[in-house]
Amino acid sequence: MATPLSIQLYTLRDQIAADRDGTLARLAEIGYRSVEPYDPTADPAGFRKTADALGLSVTSTHAYALFSKDAGEVFDAVGTIGTDLAIIPGGIDHDEFTTLDGLQRVADRLNGFAARAAEHGMRIGYHNHWWEIEPRFEDRTALEVLAGLLAPEVFLEVDTYWAAVGGADVPALLGSLGDRVLALHVKDGPGVKEQPHTAVGKGTIDVPPILAAAPQAVRIVELDSCAGDVFEAVAESHVYLTALEGRS
Repeated sequence: MATPLSIQLYTLRDQIAADRDGTLARLAEIGYRSVEPYDPTADPAGFRKTADALGLSVTSTHAYALFSKDAGEVFDAVGTIGTDLAIIPGGIDHDEFTTLDGLQRVADRLNGFAARAAEHGMRIGYHNHWWEIEPRFEDRTALEVLAGLLAPEVFLEVDTYWAAVGGADVPALLGSLGDRVLALHVKDGPGVKEQPHTAVGKGTIDVPPILAAAPQAVRIVELDSCAGDVFEAVAESHVYLTALEGRS
């Protein structure tokens, strides 16, 4: 059975700041059965209580807090909200992805996080933007080179939109990365930087072949920004992806 369609809650960060529980309830009403939080340390017990009451599972969580808080505290919070997958969504100097020495430093840092995560029975992942795609090393993206330097337990959450904006043939990239990819961020829009996103299926991204290239990866809707009503956009995204793949 396919993993339920998830949504990155950063999409609704303003709504969550105003009314977390009401926002989660509205996502459940739309039909989402899984979510991906962006800060597990924000009231993890309260979040888990609400999510459980609404029947929402947690596919994974972003863990930017690892850069600023005690790792043990962060991993305890990750466990409390209900997942063992903690993803680094940025926080590393973009220039590090432009040289082989820089990529080795990035890998060393991620592998260090992974070792700490393993002490808590968890895994570390990395989430890309365009700056890990644009630099090329003999026709390989920086992300592909990085993948070869990572410890086997470190996984990737490929942001398919930013991969396309960075110039990648996204299905080919996913094929190259293979089983390292556990999750996909699925988003749509005009395909250029610094422009608002649209509901999935309403923009320029050819979504079906991208999803077909990583059939086992968790699908996670994310809109970094949205020109219209964000709840309408995430609802339309749910309808489109559910119809496309028959997911719940």
